[in-house]
Amino acid sequence: MEIKVFDTNAKEVGVMEVPDSVFGVEYNEPLIHQVVVALLANKRQGTKSALTRREVSGGGIKPWRQKGTGRARQGSIRAPQWTHGGVVFAPKPRDFRKKINKRMKDAAMRSVLSQKLREGNFIVIDKFEIEAPKTKLVAAILKNLSVDKSALLLLKGNHPDIVRAARNIENLTTADVALTNVYELVRADKCIITKEAVEAIAEVYAQ
Repeated sequence: MEIKVFDTNAKEVGVMEVPDSVFGVEYNEPLIHQVVVALLANKRQGTKSALTRREVSGGGIKPWRQKGTGRARQGSIRAPQWTHGGVVFAPKPRDFRKKINKRMKDAAMRSVLSQKLREGNFIVIDKFEIEAPKTKLVAAILKNLSVDKSALLLLKGNHPDIVRAARNIENLTTADVALTNVYELVRADKCIITKEAVEAIAEVYAQ
């Protein structure tokens, strides 16, 4: 399979060959959904906690006698209906993690990449370079590429100047291609990726 390669001015500068096993895979929505749910679940801390009525201090004595006062019967001032009382079904720390094996994650990644390419939302550029870490330079490149929706910029390696310049642009996320995941690709309408990053993906995910 061949993919067109553009420069930062949106001019076609050539083509590159990519393996069909990575960019020619059928769309598997159930698998992608399962992987995305797992990724989001694994980000949850699960540290929220509240006290039940048995854990709240105080309330060991009956506030008033059972009968004869004209008031409702009460057994403890730490019951849930009291201020400062315990919480009914109080949340407790828990582990939300879901296990997804490597074969499933890799298959989901291939499926997402293939679908992005089929839809025309996978833009390959030869190099992404800016003269200075300024937001307007990155914004100009996005305008040249006709990217006006949410986008994911995938680069190979560490590029602090580009990350710094791009972080003020709404709906633009930058990531190292080695650290990206299925969720980041799914949530972005467009994927802008350098040629060397495509080669890195092909090397990792080729079957």
